[in-house]
Amino acid sequence: MKKSICLYFQVHQPTRLRTYRFFDIGKDSHYYDDFANRTILRRIAQKCYLPMNQLLLEAIKKHKGAFKVAFSISGSALEQFERYFPEVIDSFKALAATGKVEFLAETYNHSLSSLASESEFRHQVEKHKATIERLFGVTPTAFRNTELIYSDAIGEEAWNLGFKTVLTEGARHIMGWKSPNFIYSNPIQPRQKLLLRNYSLSDDIAFRFSDRGWSMWPLTADKYLSWVKESAKDDEIVNLFMDYETFGEHQKAESGIFDFMKALPGEFIADGEFEFVTPSEAARKHKAVADLEVFDPISWADEERDVTAWLGNELQQEAFNKVYAMTEKLSIVNNPELWEDYGHLQESDHFYYMCTKFFSDGEVHKYFNPYDTPYEAFINYMNVISDFQIRLDEARAALDVKETMENEIKNAPVKKAPAKKAPAKKAPVKKAPAKKK
Repeated sequence: MKKSICLYFQVHQPTRLRTYRFFDIGKDSHYYDDFANRTILRRIAQKCYLPMNQLLLEAIKKHKGAFKVAFSISGSALEQFERYFPEVIDSFKALAATGKVEFLAETYNHSLSSLASESEFRHQVEKHKATIERLFGVTPTAFRNTELIYSDAIGEEAWNLGFKTVLTEGARHIMGWKSPNFIYSNPIQPRQKLLLRNYSLSDDIAFRFSDRGWSMWPLTADKYLSWVKESAKDDEIVNLFMDYETFGEHQKAESGIFDFMKALPGEFIADGEFEFVTPSEAARKHKAVADLEVFDPISWADEERDVTAWLGNELQQEAFNKVYAMTEKLSIVNNPELWEDYGHLQESDHFYYMCTKFFSDGEVHKYFNPYDTPYEAFINYMNVISDFQIRLDEARAALDVKETMENEIKNAPVKKAPAKKAPAKKAPVKKAPAKKK
């Protein structure tokens, strides 16, 4: 049996907030920077999504289906594609039509709901699943959480939603001596299989490809194949997971990244040791070699591979607690406009912008951050949350008034109509005596 290589890409674009000042609270409830969202989306579509989708489509056709890939596309990104650049949706539909591309399920708004609210997590995953079915005509059977965040408990929640295959990070502090180049299982649900990212080989492409100071630069397809073969010489599968924006956006076209990706499938297929598989195919092909216990959540972010990129300081924790404290009241109000805004306010990017890491991972956070300081990101976000809280409270108060009025009407005593009086009897009319003749 050939060894497997699984290539998966995350596609996400946040719904960026406009500069929202204290004096806007209670007066203007449009929170989004529409110009920035449209401009950035169109730029990345032209630099990354459209050319890379075309490259992958040609590779699938050239190799007669031997080349396969997988995607997860957040609902926030899909909304922007439909609104600003529908050609991107069409290009993903063309990939879906090949039958060689798997679309994974995730949280609709790329949120941290798995760490806060089981009901909201379930709602977002089901909403995302329905959106993938509507747009691409396929039903997701594998799951990846936001930023590969995973724990045994999160895996169990995914299992309860019907997902037997989950992608996550091969974090060093979890793996110990174990290799990420096998399939593992969730100890709570032993039939659930875990695909683990080989972060070293993935980051060689995602972060180091264009670094001329890197001792291994330049990276070529044949060189990379030799590294993958060495990594998996005693193993079964290599999982290469990365941001799709790596191609053309983070690693510019002039770096040669597209030429590298164009050559890569052919190198692997010609060598014959590996075959490309999608996550669900990998789970069917390979048996789990052992349970993998993950008590505390892990992710693919930063050196720590935990959730401190989003919840590592007091600013992030305050914002996180504030937004998820609203879930119950929102469920009672059940207002569609509030639900839509609430989804966008949960996007993990807002918390990422508040990160205060300034050492090994500081440059990464700075690259993705539209704010000058974490504190500025926190203040802007909390101003928006304050206005949203006002709207939610007003909706709840209006609902209370409506319920009170309905109850008063329902419980009001019924007044009986007064009994009708019987008509008065008329006195008999006395006839005049007949006149005597």
